[in-house]
Amino acid sequence: MTGDIERAELRASDADRDAVATRLQTAVDEGRLSLSDYDERLRDAYASRTYRDLDRVTSDLPGPVPVATPLTKEKATKEKAACSGQPDEWRSWGGVAIVLISIWGVTSLLSWELHAFWPAFPLGIWAAILIATMLTGRKHGTH
Repeated sequence: MTGDIERAELRASDADRDAVATRLQTAVDEGRLSLSDYDERLRDAYASRTYRDLDRVTSDLPGPVPVATPLTKEKATKEKAACSGQPDEWRSWGGVAIVLISIWGVTSLLSWELHAFWPAFPLGIWAAILIATMLTGRKHGTH
């Protein structure tokens, strides 16, 4: 005698009965049960003591059919940005990096001495923020 028989004899909890009631409601919504059949099975579900009793209530019902949720344009855009590594933000970072490094290079050349590479500070902080948003999947400015 394996786990199935042992499980069948175990007492069902209120949460188990509620889950079956939800499944029965889904079956009505799918057109699998009439209201009178639903009413009868719902009473049986809440009167059930064991898993076997609960299994009898839904034995002729298939599992719930998964509902495909259509992607809205906004949601699809967000998912695309998350999957593509947020190229617009990195493109902006690269443009600013070129400007800052150019300023650093020109000022170093004009003064005939190599200045400390100060662009590393703003660019490093900005890159860290971009990496953190990529890892968490959130866009900058959202909560």
